[in-house]
Amino acid sequence: MDNNRVVITGLGICAPNGTTIPDFTDAIKNGISGIKHQPELERLGFSCQIAGMPEFDEERILRYFTPLELRNLNSTGITYGVIAGLDAWADAGLERNTDDEPDWDSGTIFGTGTSGIDKFRWAINKIDDMDIRKLGSSVVVQTMASGVSAFISGKLGLGNQVTTNSSACATGTESILLAFERIKSGQAKRMLAGSTSDSGPYIWGGFDAMKVCTFKHNNEPEKGSRPMSLTASGFVPGSGAGALVLESLESALNRNAKIYAEVLGGHINSGGQRGLGTMTAPNPVAVQRCIKLAIESSGIRSDAIEVVNGHLTATSKDALEIENWKNALGASSGNFPYINSLKGMIGHCISASGSIECVASILELYEGFIFPNINCEDLNPEISSMIDKNRIPQKLIHNQFDILAKASFGFGDINACVIFKKYKNG
Repeated sequence: MDNNRVVITGLGICAPNGTTIPDFTDAIKNGISGIKHQPELERLGFSCQIAGMPEFDEERILRYFTPLELRNLNSTGITYGVIAGLDAWADAGLERNTDDEPDWDSGTIFGTGTSGIDKFRWAINKIDDMDIRKLGSSVVVQTMASGVSAFISGKLGLGNQVTTNSSACATGTESILLAFERIKSGQAKRMLAGSTSDSGPYIWGGFDAMKVCTFKHNNEPEKGSRPMSLTASGFVPGSGAGALVLESLESALNRNAKIYAEVLGGHINSGGQRGLGTMTAPNPVAVQRCIKLAIESSGIRSDAIEVVNGHLTATSKDALEIENWKNALGASSGNFPYINSLKGMIGHCISASGSIECVASILELYEGFIFPNINCEDLNPEISSMIDKNRIPQKLIHNQFDILAKASFGFGDINACVIFKKYKNG
């Protein structure tokens, strides 16, 4: 079995606060929120009437889809995923494969939570059971879970593994680790990894009904998502997609590719909904085990981690997450790594959250900065009693550092943690 080093050579983004890498980088550096009031949610009587959604014009979409594809395309998740995925491929300096022969060395693992809900909604309103065939020929690719990876594969001519993973909020981080393992083992030279999430009331309605979303900031959307804040009152729903091209170091060097960072390792596990774990709450034993084994697989010491990009959703579980990180790292209050949460700017993008946040993490490593935590000026005292408040930066920090840990924790008591390292020649 091979043991290839794996690097990241391309990034693509479709986030509420930026749909190109330059715009997204500027936004996260400057703490710019993409959360806005959503009139449709107000019309439908949602308690949370704010959300984060990517914005781009129709002209740009035409660069990624044919007019025929767009004619019946109702899936925002596929749209977001294809844009982020193809942008990452281009950012890596890779061409779309136009040959009859598939690119046997390249594949994709591109995750999602749901697909095609709006397509089904349209169908239910327009036809009855006797006319079910009138759904049309485009319904299958939009409603099957693997629609997004199928779209991407067809546009790039990928001949290696092509699949879609789905693990709730851990989906995006998991996709990166699955792609990493495939390259590390020598089964692929490069993999496009990422995840996407549909937007709209039919995606977010269940969360609103569960009363896990904030309702206190409908008139001030940018202040609604408040990770680690005393006044956090639930998460703000979001949507979008993030994409990363992972590649063997040998392949990247052979084609003189730009290298953003190296993937050292990671771990995926579940708490089994045992102990304190439930469908919606994490098992702390499993979370800490996931972090510890990610560090072990990466061949580093826990005190080598300088920055943590947390899951931190602006719910009552934020303090528990900090406690889990502290215990897993064996850190004291004073030597805890810097920690930040992107959700203050974009909300919780559900199945896309891990991949979008990994893109932000790679940008931090590559450019040497730590983006600010916004909306936590009133830091939760339960958190500040565990770690030095200076480790939760509220202003941009320009700082070259070497190792970042990123974790995502999802519904179903599932966890994924990946360790990234700044790439240095040699």
